[in-house]
Amino acid sequence: MLRSDLARPSARPLEPGMPSRTTIVTVCYNSTAVLPQMLDSVPPSVPVVLVDNGSADVDDLKKLAQRAGAALVSLPENLGFGTGCNRGAAVARTPFILFLNPDTVLSQGCIDALETAADTYPDASAFNPRLLDRKGKVILRRRTRLNPEFVLQGPVPDTPAEIPTLLGAAIFLRRDIYDRIDGFDENIFLYHEDDDLSLRLRGLGPLMTIPQAVVTHSEGRSTARTGAVAAFKAYHLARSKVYAYTKHGRPRPFLRTLLEGVSGLFSPSC
Repeated sequence: MLRSDLARPSARPLEPGMPSRTTIVTVCYNSTAVLPQMLDSVPPSVPVVLVDNGSADVDDLKKLAQRAGAALVSLPENLGFGTGCNRGAAVARTPFILFLNPDTVLSQGCIDALETAADTYPDASAFNPRLLDRKGKVILRRRTRLNPEFVLQGPVPDTPAEIPTLLGAAIFLRRDIYDRIDGFDENIFLYHEDDDLSLRLRGLGPLMTIPQAVVTHSEGRSTARTGAVAAFKAYHLARSKVYAYTKHGRPRPFLRTLLEGVSGLFSPSC
């Protein structure tokens, strides 16, 4: 539960025209179809770092970065999501970082609300904004298999609240906290990097959701959909599960991953 000493209201007012204390870091992999909407939603004062993870559309990405005044970090090949985040964070010079998917759109005042939350809850280690899908439904994970003991009960929080895990589409944290945990685990190429990051962050303080900061997320649209991409993602999903379960001491990591994969094949949503 959220400790009472984290629930004090902020005394720091937002002042019009204040420079942003936040840098947005976005990892791009053939993402230029969705990236313009995200860039258009970023306030002009907020610096943006785009990390090209070996995209085929890198020339278009360079043009988008130039138009938006964003820094561009070009990797020689696809090194994975966590590695891309770390390379982008290395360029950031602000006290806060927002790791943001390219298929998202920020609501007005989102960055200000997250910065205010960080001031209001100094003991919290990281934050999620309120994430909405394309239909306006709240996206919220109430538990994680890496830490099944903590389950978020009750209705979707309407006020800042502690949560069991972060969603990777939009993670906001202090730069010094990020440095203390050595950033993302680069052994995880794709999937479960947010679960792993969340468990390590929770050792330093609670994770929180901030409903006043809203981000719309078009899930699964940051990369063009093809059969090859689907197979690529399935492979790395299984690989990351085994690695994360093993790293965090969950029993029978290979068997758990196999059973979850089989269960997914017969899920009604498939």
